[in-house]
Amino acid sequence: MPISFSPLQMREIIMEHYQYPRNIEDKSQDKDYITVHMDSASCIDDIYVSVKIVEDKIVDCKWHYSDCCAISRASTSIMSELVIGKTIEEAKDIMDNFNNMLNEKDYDSDLLEEACCFKNTSAQPSRIGCATIGWRGFWNAVLLSLIHISEPTRRTPIS
Repeated sequence: MPISFSPLQMREIIMEHYQYPRNIEDKSQDKDYITVHMDSASCIDDIYVSVKIVEDKIVDCKWHYSDCCAISRASTSIMSELVIGKTIEEAKDIMDNFNNMLNEKDYDSDLLEEACCFKNTSAQPSRIGCATIGWRGFWNAVLLSLIHISEPTRRTPIS
């Protein structure tokens, strides 16, 4: 059954994750994690997303921030909960559905769970960047991890 939240429920979820964000921990010095720094030119958002991947699986996703707005903090918190334990392909599917929702396209609400609370973000285009900054940081870390994993196996120089 598709997930649907009332405006009050959406606000409560956002405030819960804003006040008590999940998976906050600085892993930028941990060699088992790939960390990406993301900041925004249009908002106060300045966050770091760290991802640990083992054999195509998101084993952990931690993040921390210098400063960030309620939307980016809540969205990154929810994203970090959604991707842990997923394969890279499953995480990409979640991300694609989140972006579809924000762009008012078809999406799977069951897959997004609490992230559906950002459904109305599309009504404020300036907030889409806030809602996606952590997600984009996560995906950049995944891509860097894939490059990092393939580096030792490269036998010929890139020309």
